[in-house]
Amino acid sequence: MALRPMLVMAGTTLVGVLGPVAPAVAQVLAQPDPATAYTMTTGRLWSAVAALLGLTGAAIGALALARPTGRIGTGRWGAIWALVAGLAGAVIGVLVVAAAKGGPGTGYGIVGGYVALVIGLIAMALGGLTLARHRRTG
Repeated sequence: MALRPMLVMAGTTLVGVLGPVAPAVAQVLAQPDPATAYTMTTGRLWSAVAALLGLTGAAIGALALARPTGRIGTGRWGAIWALVAGLAGAVIGVLVVAAAKGGPGTGYGIVGGYVALVIGLIAMALGGLTLARHRRTG
């Protein structure tokens, strides 16, 4: 038997056997894997970035509020940096919450978005208090 007819018979056998199974296999392969507790999804990554921005702003705001002027990160510039970082963290947190399609545990980062929103608001409050104090004394 020649090689060409054998290849044709093998190909038609594979198509006949695997043909009906192919759509089911394609559908299973197209399904995204569910997010586990340890999977770093884009929503979780953005909420972590937002929370770190808010936390940085809160730390700068607390240092600016507690320390006298004249040091790095204190006074008016410390308050402004705290306001900017807190605002950025809060805005990114709101965007993550708005884009989330599921609740906690789905991998969309909704819990981190809410945490970033709260920490960002705290940072803006600390920066605002420091700026108000600086305007009163300066």
